Amino acid sequence: MVIGIFGESCVGKSTLAEHINQKIHAQIYTGKDYLRLAKNEAIAKKLFAKQLQEAVHRDSVIYVIAEKEDLELLPEGAIRVLVTADLELIKTRFAARMHGSLPVPVEKMLEKKHGSFDQERCDIHIEAGREDDKTLSDCISYIIRMQDKTKLS
Repeated sequence: MVIGIFGESCVGKSTLAEHINQKIHAQIYTGKDYLRLAKNEAIAKKLFAKQLQEAVHRDSVIYVIAEKEDLELLPEGAIRVLVTADLELIKTRFAARMHGSLPVPVEKMLEKKHGSFDQERCDIHIEAGREDDKTLSDCISYIIRMQDKTKLS
C-alpha cells in the first residue's frame, strides 16, 4: 500500500505521516529522499517510481510530498491524502520554524504558493487546524482498512 500525503509547507503532513505510521509501520519517504537510490537524479526518480508501483499491493510506504511535481511519482492505486491549512496558520507555523520571525520574502513565497495543491485529486482531505481528533482517527482507520484489503488481494 502506498499513501501519498501532500500539501504546502507547514500544514502537518509529516505529523500525519507519523500518526499513520504508528498504526501501520510503513517506510516513510519525504520529499526527495529517493535521491539516495542513485547518483543520477533521473535514475533515482525512476527507481523510486518503480519501488512505489511495486509497493501498491505489497509493502506499506508513506510518501510525504511538498512539491507538486513529485505528485507524478504516486502510482495508480495509491491513497492520496491532501492536507491543507489556512494561510495564517501556515505563516505562524513557518515563523516558529524560523525561531519566531518570518522574513518578508518567505512570507511572500508562502502567499504565492498558498492553494497550489487545492485542486489536486485526493481520496482524503484534511484541513489542519479545523479537523478534530475524530476526523484524524477516521482517516487513519480508513487507511488501515485499505491496507487490510491490500493484504487480502
